[in-house]
Amino acid sequence: MTRDLTGDFQTQRQAADQMPYPTLTVRRDRLARLARMTKHHQLEIIRAIQTDFGQRSDVEIRMAEISAVLHAIRHTRLHLWHWMRPWSVSMPWRLTPARARIAPQPLGIVGVISPWNYPWSLALMPIVDAFAAGNVVMLKPSEHSPATSALLQRLVTQYFTLEEFKIVEGGVEVARRFSELPFDHLVFTGSTAVGRQVAQAAAVNLTPVTLELGGKSPAIVAGDADFDKAATDIIFGKGMNGGQTCIAPDYVLVESRHISAVVKALSEAIQRQRPDDHAATHAINAAHQQRLDAMLQEAHDHGCRIINHGPHAPALVIDPHRELQVMREEIFGRCLPVIGVSDMSAAIRYVNARPHPLALYAFTHDKGLQQQLLQTTRSGALVFNATLLHHAVPSLPFGGVGESGMGAYHGRHGFERFSHLRGIFYQAKRSASRMLYPPYRRWLIKLLGLG
Repeated sequence: MTRDLTGDFQTQRQAADQMPYPTLTVRRDRLARLARMTKHHQLEIIRAIQTDFGQRSDVEIRMAEISAVLHAIRHTRLHLWHWMRPWSVSMPWRLTPARARIAPQPLGIVGVISPWNYPWSLALMPIVDAFAAGNVVMLKPSEHSPATSALLQRLVTQYFTLEEFKIVEGGVEVARRFSELPFDHLVFTGSTAVGRQVAQAAAVNLTPVTLELGGKSPAIVAGDADFDKAATDIIFGKGMNGGQTCIAPDYVLVESRHISAVVKALSEAIQRQRPDDHAATHAINAAHQQRLDAMLQEAHDHGCRIINHGPHAPALVIDPHRELQVMREEIFGRCLPVIGVSDMSAAIRYVNARPHPLALYAFTHDKGLQQQLLQTTRSGALVFNATLLHHAVPSLPFGGVGESGMGAYHGRHGFERFSHLRGIFYQAKRSASRMLYPPYRRWLIKLLGLG
């Protein structure tokens, strides 16, 4: 396998060297083929993902897996001509009439290690940006979603050459070997613990990395919020994909005097959105289901009130102790702790005492509180009065900070992430700046304010 990986990598390296700057036509063609591959095989994609999960809503698959990729491609193809253009930058007066520009150039080979929770969209979204920037790509999809990974392998071979796009299937050992390849950039989406290992492996080759890691994303419900609307939005974010979303609300903070009203609103939102447990997405495998069940059992054993609407629907855990597993780890499933705090300042302190999350959700229309959250908290994204929807805005950067990740992509931010923004300097035929060369003239040094 190591020999195959190295050989495929060398094949792509030669291709990248032979076409160091693909034209707009070439890049748009690659994106168009990626769109056709997704659009023309929708039913196969849905079947593969449902096979991997055992049960998952086809509507959610169309929305979060298929439509997300197609929308990103449309946005990128529309704006790509503008992103590729070099742009001028200002020149210090001492160096005029010289000129300077920034020219985006492809990095070469981008490696992508994608997760199982959104096995189609999170595999292809970084590749949309990498293709736009003019790179070739190697993808290591998750071994925990084997049906989707096998479909990717078959379709990518059908729509792309090995020199453009290569799928590498395999388990943990293959992923480790993959992350050790001397890519020009490496993208990993997954857990913080594995992200550290990927970063360490990439560091040997000084390979820059983009890590999308997740963490415990809070939802703060202020006293001025409409509790029913807030609950509806929170349960939408928690219920999507059975909570197996890196930006899903991980826990809810609410003033203690309002906790009963918020819990009631959340419970009613679950009954409205997930009235039939058969419509809920299952945990990806038995081990993950057992982990979630153990979280709930531990909370129950420690006296927490639990409101459970079915084995796969969101389950509310009221005021769990911070030492419980449900509060120590990213849940990545249906459990939703609801925690009472004295006031909004206490909620902010609670968030800031923990690692920076990938998303911070706040339900309030109070401009002062919104500004306070903007200035005193840190997170990958700050979202007011909604959950998950910021991920669907292609002009917003998507990425974490601290333990929730490093680097961001999507849209132009992704194009620039996978480009080298090369500085270009044009000296003029006649330039006074040459007077700065030795021997140094005292009058000129004084004129330029250097002495």
